[in-house]
Amino acid sequence: MQKLCILLVVVVCLTSCTQRYYVVRHAEKAVPDATMGNDVPLSAEGEQRALALKEKLLQQNISYIYATNYKRTRATAAPLATALDLQVSLYNPADTAFVSRLKMLRKNTLIVGHSNTVDDLVNKLCNAVKVPADLKDNEYDNLYLIRYNRFLGTKIKYTPLKYGTPSH
Repeated sequence: MQKLCILLVVVVCLTSCTQRYYVVRHAEKAVPDATMGNDVPLSAEGEQRALALKEKLLQQNISYIYATNYKRTRATAAPLATALDLQVSLYNPADTAFVSRLKMLRKNTLIVGHSNTVDDLVNKLCNAVKVPADLKDNEYDNLYLIRYNRFLGTKIKYTPLKYGTPSH
């Protein structure tokens, strides 16, 4: 019985000491027209990808969701936020302290960015270059998982994943 209790304590500690960041680019955007300016919404394909993201992350104990203040990033995060009854908090990619604040959350977090900001977010969260450059214009199916294990010091594990329909 004592061994079982010790094992249970170790499992609880390992679980509570592990935090996951999920970083994605916004889903496919609509073809811009003159009325949209820079704030382009999702296309129908992008809306489907946002639903696929919700399905992929629904059981991952997400506690925080961040997106930039653009229709396409907020709409990418919206299905998961609605399903989990969470608010989408806005962030500015130019905010140099944002990643430091993320690291202090200690809860599983989704961050939705852009083709030219996802690499920076992932690399700063990993404290190493894992995504060497901006994402290509047609890359929408990448999901970057960064795990922090704070049991006996901080260990960072990076895992590139895919979700939804493969990008073309």
